[in-house]
Amino acid sequence: MAGPALFLGGEDAYVAFVRPELDPADPDVIRAAAEAGVDPAEFAGPGDTWAVLYETGDGEGDGFDLPGVRNTEPAGFAEQLRAELGASAGPFTVDGGAVLRLDARPAGPDAYAFTARLTPPGDDAAPVTVETGPLPVAALLTDLDAFLESLA
Repeated sequence: MAGPALFLGGEDAYVAFVRPELDPADPDVIRAAAEAGVDPAEFAGPGDTWAVLYETGDGEGDGFDLPGVRNTEPAGFAEQLRAELGASAGPFTVDGGAVLRLDARPAGPDAYAFTARLTPPGDDAAPVTVETGPLPVAALLTDLDAFLESLA
């Protein structure tokens, strides 16, 4: 999937912020363009809707859209996480607003594990907790820099 993305976790347990970019060669884009009677190239380019994707580690995964979220909000979250990783030697929390809280705790030398508490929008949505394994700080900082650069 093209477009800005911030991935926290491993293959089995993760949280990702994504803003998909539409590819005019994607079969779903071609089908939607045909239904709308336009060229697929008109749909191509950056999407304007951010989404949260997650996998809980027990085979359960899903995602939800974040309508109305602007680039500044995911960027602010990433900047806050980057600052904490660079300055903190102990546990910390990054508040991502109404849908996300990220609790970080040291997990060995130069690594952190995270507990992401997700609250999908909607009255009937159940909160979700995702626990990641240890993630190396150096790799996290590199990923955060790349994510922030993709938003610039």
